[in-house]
Amino acid sequence: MSAVSWSFRSVSIALVVVAASLLSPLSAVADQDPPGGGSFGGGSGSGTDTSGAVDGDTVSATAGGIVFDRSKNGHGGSVGAVRAATSWTPPACWYAPKYTPEQLKAYLEPIWAAGSTGDAWDSEQRKHYADGDYKDFNKANTGKGYWWDSYVNQDFPPGWDSCKEPIFWVDKGDPPPPRIKNAVTPEVLAELAYAEIRVPGTKVSLAPEGTTKVNLPTWSWLDAAEFKPVSVTASVPVLGIEATTTAEPVSLKIEPGTADAQTYPASGVCEITGDRIGEAYAKGKAGETPPCGVKYLRSSGDGSYKLRATITWKIHWTGTGVPDARNLPDGTFGADQDVVVQEIQSINR
Repeated sequence: MSAVSWSFRSVSIALVVVAASLLSPLSAVADQDPPGGGSFGGGSGSGTDTSGAVDGDTVSATAGGIVFDRSKNGHGGSVGAVRAATSWTPPACWYAPKYTPEQLKAYLEPIWAAGSTGDAWDSEQRKHYADGDYKDFNKANTGKGYWWDSYVNQDFPPGWDSCKEPIFWVDKGDPPPPRIKNAVTPEVLAELAYAEIRVPGTKVSLAPEGTTKVNLPTWSWLDAAEFKPVSVTASVPVLGIEATTTAEPVSLKIEPGTADAQTYPASGVCEITGDRIGEAYAKGKAGETPPCGVKYLRSSGDGSYKLRATITWKIHWTGTGVPDARNLPDGTFGADQDVVVQEIQSINR
């Protein structure tokens, strides 16, 4: 079978997002959702709860059959997704159960009947799934396995179109073929859960607040109550596997927004100790050096400096068959805030 005929799935996904004038004959099937309730773009980026289950001869394949439990995730209007501190990214596409034999038949036969994909392609596909390699879409093994197919993160990050394997069969209890990259395993689930992690915003409290003075140490801290470990659990009910990815805050980095400043400590990185992220200013500490903060050496003039506060989160996971925590790349999340710095005025008499 030619490489072109085997790459139908990736081509059909691509057709969803290209201009109509560029559509190939496969366009007739590009908008069809699989009968099991899934979709070409059933991804992890939507931020909504998903479901996946099996009921008799029906696979509910929403979001790749993956259920995300976000009950222990960060909440509120200021939360955001962590960004890996390295070049690593969670999978942009993956493979998971999508069809029972009956569902695959209901999906492919109308495509072949339409004839829009060409006789040669239709014949090769029919030979593989219905009349040759498998008989009648492998109906004899109904309930003993599933047809797997690719899914795509609906945000379409780079690499979303890299899952080009044709639909393939996997018996229950068997692993997917070794050649299949990003087939769901506990590790892949952990990586997909990473993309679902949401952490609190990072606007720091400052003293003095809003407007500070040149050469005056400014104390910085965060509400430690908001910065607790968060986690997301991803599972595939039809396979009986799951993974929990947990993010724990480890440090706060202060970037003053100008080279004319001195940070405390000098690295600008405030380690999180226990439940403390910096230290709140209190009356009587004016002469002390803040454990976390900044001293501006020059006025911001008529404008302000963009102070950036970034939390680094240590991320690890456990899952089915993996009781001991395994690390994923650290994640970061930060935000800017305006700081006005004024000259200290003095009056000579």
